[in-house]
Amino acid sequence: MIYLESRRRKAKANGEGYGIGHKNEPEPLTDEKLPNAFIAILPLIIIGVFNKVFTGLIPQVYGKKFDFESINIPKVAAVDVTKETAIWAVEGALVLGILTVLLFSFTRVKQNFNAGINASIGGALLATLNTASEYGFGGIIALLPGITGSASGGMSIALATMGDKYLEQAEKLGINPEVMHRVASMASGGMDTLPRNGAVITLLAVAGLTHRQSYIDIFAMRLIKTLAVFL
Repeated sequence: MIYLESRRRKAKANGEGYGIGHKNEPEPLTDEKLPNAFIAILPLIIIGVFNKVFTGLIPQVYGKKFDFESINIPKVAAVDVTKETAIWAVEGALVLGILTVLLFSFTRVKQNFNAGINASIGGALLATLNTASEYGFGGIIALLPGITGSASGGMSIALATMGDKYLEQAEKLGINPEVMHRVASMASGGMDTLPRNGAVITLLAVAGLTHRQSYIDIFAMRLIKTLAVFL
């Protein structure tokens, strides 16, 4: 907060405001009636709750593995449910969240469906292509020690090289491998301060800003939050 306040004061002293020429700006709000605050956050609550529910329910229903021959579909490899549970749970919860939005705001969604679907597809493609291009770049130069093109690419290279050692140490210390993986994911994706990090590139693209305009603040905040962990 101290850093953010200092940046705010500096911007005010320089006469800076919100700025002009920003990309991807939402349309200004009109005087139309907005939904109830509880209804507005209800889809998020639904997603969080049912993600937890499905995470526990899916293994109970399908077991550790699902064999398609049990439903008369031969020549299809069995699915390791333990590896897919997290993905299926999130997808199921998201579907329920979407249905909740449609239930309470179908008229509003119908009116702006074309614009909304175009924006959502564009945003999804932007994030996907940014991550894919950075991951591919990292794969090409993977032979150069310590250099990679993305957070996920760097984590893959590091775990492929040192994963067995990390797992061995985690088992000795009684650390759950899932916890270790999440820490590695947070370290590479959430705490990576380098400018070519896929998350940084996507954030700036969505906000319509450039590295020159905003990277210094991203860099500072990531250093601050990382250092705060050790205080």
